Amino acid sequence: MDTADWVNRVNAHIATILDNQRATLSHLGPDVTAFTEFAAQMLRGGKRFRAQFCALGYATGSADLPESLWDVAAGLELFHAAALAHDDIMDKSDTRRGIPSAHRFFESSHRDQSWHGDAEHFGISSALLFGDFLLALSDLAVARGFRDHADRDASFAARLEFDQMRLDVTAGQYLDIVEENAWPTVAVDEALSRAQTVLTYKSAKYSIEAPLVIGASLSGASPAIIDSLRRFAVPLGNAFQLRDDILGVFGDPEVTGKPVGDDLSEGKRTVLIARAMEKLSEQQRTALNTELGSSALSVEDIMRIQDLLESTGARSAVEQLIDSEFDKAMAAITESDIRPEAITALTALAQRVVVRSA
Repeated sequence: MDTADWVNRVNAHIATILDNQRATLSHLGPDVTAFTEFAAQMLRGGKRFRAQFCALGYATGSADLPESLWDVAAGLELFHAAALAHDDIMDKSDTRRGIPSAHRFFESSHRDQSWHGDAEHFGISSALLFGDFLLALSDLAVARGFRDHADRDASFAARLEFDQMRLDVTAGQYLDIVEENAWPTVAVDEALSRAQTVLTYKSAKYSIEAPLVIGASLSGASPAIIDSLRRFAVPLGNAFQLRDDILGVFGDPEVTGKPVGDDLSEGKRTVLIARAMEKLSEQQRTALNTELGSSALSVEDIMRIQDLLESTGARSAVEQLIDSEFDKAMAAITESDIRPEAITALTALAQRVVVRSA
């Protein structure tokens, strides 16, 4: 599969979906088209990992990708964008991919036009609806792809996987905000397992497992192949999110599109933080807990916490865990009956997912 060509096709299809929706909404006036205009801005670029895994899932059974798969892949990317819009509200994030997050964009629009009322409340309310708008577009695209697919039984199996993905990520997102608030009642020796559950359900399963299995299901893959893909995808998805967690603390804003140490300001209770807490004294834990989630953290504060995460060995431990999860993923497909060409492509994409620039 030509990865670059596939990404270009999916990008073009997303643009077409948004253009069609802009035309559909135009009779409501220019205020509503702000949704499609910001969606086009937010969805411009991106690595399209979910679209690629969907295609490679299909490629485990067939080298020829049907046109119906464009809609499914585009729908997965639209779902991801919706999840990001809602996630940024919960995390109080100001930026996403180097541009204002959805709620900040709509808040700024309110202020620029000197509208009545609370600009911040308007921004949050609008971003919630914007996320719902993207969810609706996602469902329309995926439903169209499943409808146009030749194999009805395969489409039904893929639809079930898509629906389960949506349930899993919603539950995982809720667990994430629970962890940000419940930490005073969580024992230090329980924090790691709780953080691992969050990363699996909030990100790993929906970022890699679901797209792979949806694609494979559409190709009519056997239960054995589906099982191999799941055993590959979950540890790889864990490694993917663990890399994100490191980038959320140590990443270069020019690369991540987020301020330096953004996860610290948001108070994310990640595996990285749980590993550090295990090594700290009670006094040090209290001090770190006080700082996590503070919007008043200075660059110096963030650098000091970064040093703490380094000196406790937490960062090194997470890097080792990434390697371990990656090795599990590679073993799962190496020992499978997946087509050799598909294994080669999956291995290359897996390396791109895990080895990302900080």
